[in-house]
Amino acid sequence: MRVIVNGKSCQTDATSLGALLGELEYEGTHFVIARNYDVVPRTQWPSTALNDGDEIEILTMRQGG
Repeated sequence: MRVIVNGKSCQTDATSLGALLGELEYEGTHFVIARNYDVVPRTQWPSTALNDGDEIEILTMRQGG
């Protein structure tokens, strides 16, 4: 299926948000994910199904001043 991750088209075999993160090799705890502009709680990542055309934003924390 094809999804959009951070504005770029991405072909994936993942069927859930958690599987997509594994496929993209995201590790750690310091990021937030939105699916189709709705923030998905971390506890729901493994069970959140992906659909063709979904827009996924992976937002990482940045420090600045």
